[in-house]
Amino acid sequence: MIEPTRALTVSEAMFAAKRALEHLALRVIGEVSEVTDRPGYKAVYFTLGDGASVLPCLAWRDVFDSCGVTMRAGMLVEVTGGMTAYAAKGRMQFQVRSIAAAGEGVLRMQVAAVARKLEAEGLMGPGRKRDLPPYPDRIGLVTSPRGKAVHDVIRTLRRRYPAAELVVAGVPVEGVAAVAHIVDGLRRIGEEGVDVIILARGGGSYEDLMPFNDEAVARAIAACPAPVVTGIGHEPDTTIADMVADVRASTPTAAAEAVAPATQEVEARFAGAGALLARSLRHAAQRASHRLESLSGRPVLSDPRTLLATPAQRLDLAAAGLDRALPGCLSRERERLAYARLSLPRAARENLLRRSEQERLMAARLADLSPLGILGRGYAVCYDESGRRVVRSAGELRPGDRVRVRLHRGLAGCLVESVDQEETDG
Repeated sequence: MIEPTRALTVSEAMFAAKRALEHLALRVIGEVSEVTDRPGYKAVYFTLGDGASVLPCLAWRDVFDSCGVTMRAGMLVEVTGGMTAYAAKGRMQFQVRSIAAAGEGVLRMQVAAVARKLEAEGLMGPGRKRDLPPYPDRIGLVTSPRGKAVHDVIRTLRRRYPAAELVVAGVPVEGVAAVAHIVDGLRRIGEEGVDVIILARGGGSYEDLMPFNDEAVARAIAACPAPVVTGIGHEPDTTIADMVADVRASTPTAAAEAVAPATQEVEARFAGAGALLARSLRHAAQRASHRLESLSGRPVLSDPRTLLATPAQRLDLAAAGLDRALPGCLSRERERLAYARLSLPRAARENLLRRSEQERLMAARLADLSPLGILGRGYAVCYDESGRRVVRSAGELRPGDRVRVRLHRGLAGCLVESVDQEETDG
């Protein structure tokens, strides 16, 4: 260390320190504890720490934008640059030349990129979210068969809603093959016709929860035919699966509580519904009773003649009118006929009389020639057994034949006992 030849001013001392520090190029890894990135600022200011020390940093705007890192508190980043001093404030700081996410920070950047992509497609939008059924008959569960989550869900459902059937798809929820198994478990549980699906796992590190940040799992959740409730990790943990799910619960136990109403709640709902139904039935019975009383007091139901009184009176009035109208009508017609006879010319009247006399004579002759007239004088007509052919000669018959004889009044069936052909012919 070189002893100064004279005492330095504060500014000279700070500039000397600045020159000495700027020769030191470093690469530093630390967790971001605070970030100041305001519009109009020429630089972005942030602080790195490791639990024991802190390092103030600045990155000029063009350097920060070119790095493409979305910086936030809690990120683990790796920066390169050099130490410098801000003389006006007497502050040492690290001037950054490059920034890259390190460790969990890289994972968080990847998850953020997937989340932005799925959100742009609408998979996280509230309009896509489905309501949970109030009383599910079958509940699906996709989780590890050996973890604590499966026992938490079973215990909660048995306590709150034992009426539901639980269908479990046991899958690994961490490791290289976890994503493929979770996707397959969601598909298979959806094919079982369940009413709602729980996707659950217990707590773990950010890296342990990475399968639930995978794009394939998110798309499998969106494709499920039934609503999906996630209960992944602990309260602060939020994965892409939570963002896409229809309902996000903080833990597996909370997910089971979300899909299953409590037994007391169900009983209370049924009791309320029963009270409303009973009240409605009482009101309906009262209305029906009042209507029955009103109808039973009407005269038409106590005396049937009330219903027929008006039609009967109308009928009587019509009969009276008809009695009055028919004699007058017949009298007028007789007068009209007499007038018509008087108004006919004499020759026409005489001609009409002659025609009437001729018609009577012709009718008398027709009566004389009618077979019925002959039968009326005591004669008969003999037919064969069928009654269709007239028997004109005894030679057409044989003893034992049956014949039908037409008399003046009626028919007689007869049996021929003998036939005398000569005497009949003579």
